[in-house]
Amino acid sequence: MKNGTDMTWHAQLALNYSSQTLSEGARKTSVHFTHDGPLRVLKSLYPEGSEICHNVLVHPPGGLVGGDVLDIAVQVEAGAHALVTTPGATRFYKSNGKPALQHTRLKLAAGARLEWLPLEAIAYNACDAVNQLEFELAEGAQLLSWDVTALGLPLADQPYAQGVFTQHLEWPGRFLERGVISAQDGLLLDGALGLAGRRCMASLVFASGSPISRPLRETLLESTHALLQTSASSAGQAVVAGVTAPNEHMLVLRGLAPVVEPVMNVWKQVWTHWRAELWGLQGSTPRIWNM
Repeated sequence: MKNGTDMTWHAQLALNYSSQTLSEGARKTSVHFTHDGPLRVLKSLYPEGSEICHNVLVHPPGGLVGGDVLDIAVQVEAGAHALVTTPGATRFYKSNGKPALQHTRLKLAAGARLEWLPLEAIAYNACDAVNQLEFELAEGAQLLSWDVTALGLPLADQPYAQGVFTQHLEWPGRFLERGVISAQDGLLLDGALGLAGRRCMASLVFASGSPISRPLRETLLESTHALLQTSASSAGQAVVAGVTAPNEHMLVLRGLAPVVEPVMNVWKQVWTHWRAELWGLQGSTPRIWNM
């Protein structure tokens, strides 16, 4: 809802996914949601059958300005499997003197699966923004999630020359990654040990509430490394990426590129590969990505 008379938006969306047994014995994942303000999901789709519920999260204003808050909470109950994406980029516009915040919390019960795959976030010039993702996984729960951030719009001659963007990714007690990217920090943005002049950074995370066996971790690391070599060649070396296992519960892929498109192409390939290797599922690309 709008906050008083200052025209800022405080929007909330809570998604709850549950799994039921149908009369014929198949399982179906359904969603119940509540919202306040311009943030909601579209009709549930089942391109892979009833077990996996696909949803598109929409924010009609199209972006966040200073003072705006988007608060997203996702609960996936035991045995449910959901895939959530967006129809376009999340845009953090020029600040009016106040910070803009997108805060996302993902909570997965035992045996739940969630694919959290929003399209890129764009940090516009002179923004003051925080993009925060936190997740909590019970035993046996599994999460596939990516985050892709573009700094400015270099191809439109709108560089990220002012402002600050804070990226926060946390699994309490297991993983914490927090970066503050100031447009004035030339060493970070252009230094060889920083972004090296690239303006798109991305992460892809597989997290498991139960430990990932060492043989499976090593197999995925090796096959992903091989896939990255092939993908980088097809992308004309535009994407620099590497995959690690920071602990026995996670795989983390990180990458840099000049712009969004090449890194997103690579990320979709790796997501498809992990999906097949981990869950025996083919990559069912959400239709909204092709529109």
